[in-house]
Amino acid sequence: MTGSRLQRFAAMVLLAASVQAAPVHAQGVTDQEAVDRIVGSQVNEEEVRSEAGDERVIAAIEKLSDNIDIVRKITALDRVDIVYMPDSSRIEGGPPEKIASKLSEHSETVATLRRELEGNALLYHAINSKNILVQDVLAIEFDGEKNLIIFAAAKPAQ
Repeated sequence: MTGSRLQRFAAMVLLAASVQAAPVHAQGVTDQEAVDRIVGSQVNEEEVRSEAGDERVIAAIEKLSDNIDIVRKITALDRVDIVYMPDSSRIEGGPPEKIASKLSEHSETVATLRRELEGNALLYHAINSKNILVQDVLAIEFDGEKNLIIFAAAKPAQ
């Protein structure tokens, strides 16, 4: 290569390296406007003490196999309700025995649900925007066709 070509080649390599090293400014899901655009649904939060919601969570766990098919296909929701069960969180020792037993009994279905939640951008971002880990989701239930309730063994973000 001649000096001029070598200099142009070196400049292109330097430019390519600098473009690759530049930070990417992705749209974060902590911005409420971004969350609203991604989720496109109203996200409500409610905190429930375990004993007040145990039977409802157990019923939702028992219906998970039916609801997983809906999760796979869902592309829009009118509303997402997140029910926090802070006394079921890992910090508090995990869910009460009744819920833990039902989770164990349906462990494969619960694992499938969590994988499907991770694979559904709409639902993943609804959960992630509220700082809930997918592994903290205990169960889900649908209230009509376009309203989803997520039960999470977590405390609301402060």
